[in-house]
Amino acid sequence: MPTVAYIAGYGLGPNEIVEALDKYKELGVETIFVIRGDKPRDDDFSAHPDSFSYASEMIAFIKERYDFTLGCAGYPEGHVEAESVDKDLKFLKLKVDNGAEYVVAQYFYDNAFFFDYVDKCRALGITVPIIPGVMPVYTIKMTNMLSKVCGSTITDELKSKIDAVDPEDKEAVLDMGIDFAVDQCKGLLKEGVPGLHFYTMDRSQSTAEIINRLKKDNLL
Repeated sequence: MPTVAYIAGYGLGPNEIVEALDKYKELGVETIFVIRGDKPRDDDFSAHPDSFSYASEMIAFIKERYDFTLGCAGYPEGHVEAESVDKDLKFLKLKVDNGAEYVVAQYFYDNAFFFDYVDKCRALGITVPIIPGVMPVYTIKMTNMLSKVCGSTITDELKSKIDAVDPEDKEAVLDMGIDFAVDQCKGLLKEGVPGLHFYTMDRSQSTAEIINRLKKDNLL
């Protein structure tokens, strides 16, 4: 089965990155998703003095040394640390120029965010595939927390659906999340997106149900 490995290199030195990538190579991995990652919450953490500050730098480093197909992250609503969406787009362009061959988008709850993002990327000369990220609602607490961490807007439409279910009724919340994600995926697929990336959070039930429903409608 084709597999994508990923590496989050925040604070790692070049030798540590090479060690990890060599192991991937030995396993026969051909595609690597490259992200900078977030600073560990460990107060004792100390970044390697030669670590990379940006994913674009890691991508260039890897591209010079390996023949992996490299992917990178994109942010339809802008990275939470970015000065602006336009500035963030310029960083994405740099990642692609340095060797990224596909983009996986951060999740969003309004497809208009994604399509507008793709239009801006194309206008900037970014031609690689851009894969939309889908994050079903698993729990209301998780959805609210991740929205703040990832900078993904909880739209009025989603909020109204969340407000209509009992947050303590786990099955009802999951069902609502699946229904919303199925509708979102249908809208994305009908516009010809190159694929779907599901943020499963180690919870396969929702993703499996979403895929089954899309298959029943002959969309996959």
